[in-house]
Amino acid sequence: MTDRELERRLKDAVAREAPDDLEGVLSRCGSDRGTVLYMPAQRQRTGGWKRGLIAACLALALFAGGGGGLFYQQAHAVASVISLDVNPSIELTVNRGERVLSCTGLNDEAAQVLSDMGGGRDLVGAKLNVAVNAVVGALVRSGYLDRIDSALLISVDDADADRAAWLQQELVASVDGVLQSASSQISVLSQSVTADKRLNTQAQENNISTGKAALVEQVIDMNGQLSFADLAALSVEELRDMLKTGAPAMPIGQAAALDAALLSAGGLELGTDGFTGYEVDPELDDVPACYEVELRVNGRELEYRVDAYTGEIIAAPAALSGPAITAGAAQRIALDHAGVTLEETVSVQCQQDDERYEVAFSTAACGYEYEIACSDGRILSFSSEPYGTGQGGSRDDHHAAAVPAPGGDIGQEAALSAALAHAGLTREQVTHLEWEREAEDGGHHGGDRLEYEVSFDSGGWEYEYTIDGATGAILEHEREYDD
Repeated sequence: MTDRELERRLKDAVAREAPDDLEGVLSRCGSDRGTVLYMPAQRQRTGGWKRGLIAACLALALFAGGGGGLFYQQAHAVASVISLDVNPSIELTVNRGERVLSCTGLNDEAAQVLSDMGGGRDLVGAKLNVAVNAVVGALVRSGYLDRIDSALLISVDDADADRAAWLQQELVASVDGVLQSASSQISVLSQSVTADKRLNTQAQENNISTGKAALVEQVIDMNGQLSFADLAALSVEELRDMLKTGAPAMPIGQAAALDAALLSAGGLELGTDGFTGYEVDPELDDVPACYEVELRVNGRELEYRVDAYTGEIIAAPAALSGPAITAGAAQRIALDHAGVTLEETVSVQCQQDDERYEVAFSTAACGYEYEIACSDGRILSFSSEPYGTGQGGSRDDHHAAAVPAPGGDIGQEAALSAALAHAGLTREQVTHLEWEREAEDGGHHGGDRLEYEVSFDSGGWEYEYTIDGATGAILEHEREYDD
């Protein structure tokens, strides 16, 4: 029975026993119409059948139909308040039958988590354990419970201590099941709270649940110099670690730790300079207490450790010898080295593999492959392959015409000299040297072409050449840094 139906039944019952006959009453008053009559109070008589009928009608209206008004009141009375906190704070009210009466996101993060559930309205009427599992699943999907050190706080506020303890136990078991199925190994904290007016006011002023407000007060009990508002902005994980360490001071917070790492990395801005994402992990129970910040830049993971109380950089990536470069910068480095403009290319491809970019492009006359260091743009290796007869190719080939050698074989020394001249080296600069003569009917490029494979090392670089055995033309060459 709805509130409107209940009001209608009460109105009908009263109308039948006390009809609206004001005009008739006044007409019978005669000359007294319009005057005020003061009537002495009379003692009520008991046992009147009309009063009994009215009482019966009221009882019928209150208790009959759809379980009655009492059942309606019980079904809509809040028996327990359940809160779930990570940094998002989400609060559910439930009746004695463990049906959800409301589900509210108390801060912006929580509102985003509940956005796919009608802001929480879709959970109204659901069983409590079903609704809690849905909220926890949304927290997992939103990335709030994807670290092993993350912490979820479940708080139960119920005047019935036995029921509060039972709900606390049941919810923890239910949430553990959801997290195991999601392969999450986070910490699940639980508590029973008794919210008073002061605690409720502090929770509302800071857009957190009364459960998280109670956790904040536990930290303040350890260090009364700390601010409630500052602590309320921390995650449950940070508050848990502060309780472990005795709350020695106010940590700088995850946002400030991220800013310190970005500044140390050269003032990176998300979405520019190859900076695609980050993760901040509080480790306030470490010695020294710190925040671990991971920046994803050009496919690399740059890890920083920031002091939790001073904001100083404790550790930074040692591998960085210069600013990280973008894929576009790697492409420009390769094109410039080959002496090719973007307009001259037929196709260009660039992909990141671990700590290097692989750049491949071609022109109408030649194909090129480069490996560029992500950290500083160094050319780690390059090769070019002319199309067709092998005349022409990259700028280093000088586009020299093929000159047949007497007898059709230039010899090993001439092949070596051609490779060294192309690399700009002398024999004395080479630390390791080898060459191989390919059979006339099994040349590297097929057909009857005679080829020499020449390789040598110099200055930390490895060189490989394929030389036309009849003309001395450079068919292929590659240089790779031996790191």
